[in-house]
Amino acid sequence: MRTPPLTSLLVQKSLGLPAPMTRDLLVERDLQVPMRDGTVLLADRWAPRTGGEGLPTLLVRSPYGRKGPIAMQVTRPLAERGFQVLMQSTRGTDGSGGDLEPLRHERLDGIDTVEWVCRQPWFGESMVLSGQSYLGFTQWAMADQLPAQVKAMIPAATESELGLALLREDAFALESLLGWGLLIEGQRKRLPSVRFLLGARRRRRAETVLPLSDADSSALGRRSPIIQNFLAHDDNSPYWSGIHSGERLSKVTVPTSLVGGWYDISLPGLLRDFTHVQAAGSGSRLTVGPWSHTSSQFVTATLSETLTFGLSLARGTAPAERAPVRVFVMGSEEWRDFSAWPPPGYAPQSFHLHPAGRLALDPPPDSAPDSYRYDPADPTPATAGIRMLPGVKAGPVDNTGLEARPDVLTYTSDTLTEDIEMIGDVSAEIWFRSSLTHADVFVRVCDVAPEGRSTNICDGLVGVTHADELSRVTVTLWPTAYRFRAGHRIRVQVSSGAFPQYNRNPGTGEPRHSATRLQAATQTILHDSDHASAISLPVRTRRPTQRP
Repeated sequence: MRTPPLTSLLVQKSLGLPAPMTRDLLVERDLQVPMRDGTVLLADRWAPRTGGEGLPTLLVRSPYGRKGPIAMQVTRPLAERGFQVLMQSTRGTDGSGGDLEPLRHERLDGIDTVEWVCRQPWFGESMVLSGQSYLGFTQWAMADQLPAQVKAMIPAATESELGLALLREDAFALESLLGWGLLIEGQRKRLPSVRFLLGARRRRRAETVLPLSDADSSALGRRSPIIQNFLAHDDNSPYWSGIHSGERLSKVTVPTSLVGGWYDISLPGLLRDFTHVQAAGSGSRLTVGPWSHTSSQFVTATLSETLTFGLSLARGTAPAERAPVRVFVMGSEEWRDFSAWPPPGYAPQSFHLHPAGRLALDPPPDSAPDSYRYDPADPTPATAGIRMLPGVKAGPVDNTGLEARPDVLTYTSDTLTEDIEMIGDVSAEIWFRSSLTHADVFVRVCDVAPEGRSTNICDGLVGVTHADELSRVTVTLWPTAYRFRAGHRIRVQVSSGAFPQYNRNPGTGEPRHSATRLQAATQTILHDSDHASAISLPVRTRRPTQRP
């Protein structure tokens, strides 16, 4: 089978890739890969028509089909540049046998697939694992049980406990989980992913359905076991017990190159994974760019690491030397190298909420609290930021419209007289009380330019029980790397939601899947000498070494 060279040229141009070694590829379709329970999974093998056997094998396990845009961004460019690529459809998708139960079968199925590949006559004695998002999770699921033939892993936009952070009882990621559930449902009968994009309006309508247990029926016209399981089982449910990585990460010995994005949903978990594998001494490295989950630059960065890091190790040579940690510092628009994460030379500094909407280093004076009304029937909207779905705006945008809402409080610093750079973990301590027993606290950090544009950098949400009692609420925001320029100002937003990124807190205490009533609440934020609400930013304490 000869794939038209035009496809190769278009992929090369769109991803900014160097010229390939060959454009003449052989594709073997629907190879049957048996699992230990008798289930047969299907795979396609892409290789150069001449000399393909014996090349390093790149294994990619995906629930998204083997012929669509996602596959073409992986299989063709890598098969043209030194690999033979085996693209496998995970259990219950695109013709593979078994039941589609996301996340729950990837460990054993992955181990069986690797063993099968190693027995094939075309296998060249070395293997690399690569892929983004769910394709990255399939690597982590078996990472502690890999044979010596596997020389490298490149998990990108993912984490070893993929999805569990989205299932937090106090911060259910409605948009991502409902949207991904609808997307993956389309893979049961080889339906194209484009149908998901065409159904975006239906999905948005389903996000507002009460109870949430009816959202799948609203979008699909039927119940979805996948979405029902998301609604019924929180991250700590025994249902997900096989996904918790626990001590497995400390046993990973395969060199791993992790690729993340500052606006990606998996970033906190990805950084946690890196600290574990770096401590294990496996020769791993980390790259984090200014990307969201669906950024095209993510694809390019992952391919680059697969070709430079992965292919070098597969051929028995060391990759080009670089620092273990390379991150893009937004605001200064430059890449920076470090020896570890979090990087040395940055320490938490508290910026306190003050009356009259000020943000300052000094503790607040005695002052009256601020309040706002949160109404889940008219929820505070999510404005870009940490979003996952195709077609949904993510990353940094102008927050001026959001900040004009009466249910969003803002606290802004004086104009900076010098640059302030932060790299690392961000958190907030907010003294909070609600008129209801259940509420959410959402905190976002923004950069305010001299002309007044407020651009989001990082944010986070936490649910509060016994919210009618005054308490100090800890909100963990996304890690970041950002430089506030002199002449700019630092702003902190405080609100009680970001819908539909997170589901609406109805205020009633009802379970999220069955709640049918919505109650408005009065939320109070304290900032006085006894209740010093503050944001903690990891600020540079000494000048780091920059890339040459």
